[in-house]
Amino acid sequence: MTEKTAYSLVGIYGGTFDPVHYGHLRVAEELVGILQLNHLFFLPAGHPRLRNAPSAPGASRVAMLQEAIRGNALFSVDDREIRRPGETYSVESLQEIKQEYQIKYKTDQQVALCFIIGADAFIKLPYWHHWRKLFELCHLVIVNRPGSVSIDNLSGLPDELRTACQTRQTTAVTELKNSPYGRIFAASTTLLDISSTAIRNLIASGKSTRYLLPEAVINYIDKHGFYAGEK
Repeated sequence: MTEKTAYSLVGIYGGTFDPVHYGHLRVAEELVGILQLNHLFFLPAGHPRLRNAPSAPGASRVAMLQEAIRGNALFSVDDREIRRPGETYSVESLQEIKQEYQIKYKTDQQVALCFIIGADAFIKLPYWHHWRKLFELCHLVIVNRPGSVSIDNLSGLPDELRTACQTRQTTAVTELKNSPYGRIFAASTTLLDISSTAIRNLIASGKSTRYLLPEAVINYIDKHGFYAGEK
């Protein structure tokens, strides 16, 4: 019998991070342990097609992420979508990362990507650009968010998505490690009821955001005046 390949798991955490806050960071920290990730990359969106443009410039959102994760050797920021002109698509980024990773990081170990998205984004997957290709590039790790629909099973999904996913769901990290792509894992993490929208509203109202996001990020926002003029 042929022995299965054991894959090293690498997390790709997508989002606008406008700004990054402790809700994002705590989820990332817990997923490193739950999935036994070799590394986790934050992938800030450039020009997302299905949501409003971010308030802060891309380079500044990258800088805030770098401030937030400073000193954590398991976290990095991948800014390819910020550098890419025009609308950005997750499937293109994942294709590039998959092709580059082993060469860039000089490792012979086979790698499986774990693309981390919120439950609210997962439900809208059929609207994504070439969404079915995601199953050929990575595992999907679904994280619930406070106030959003819970993905504990697939029964509440749109028909097209449920059909595509019904044979892919797993509750075992070992299945992620034994497959190069194509599995769906619903992660149970601490749900901190913090949102970037609420933080931007607090700043616009002149209120404190202390203890909602790292002090270094607060200082960066204050220095550059982001979000203060928003309505």
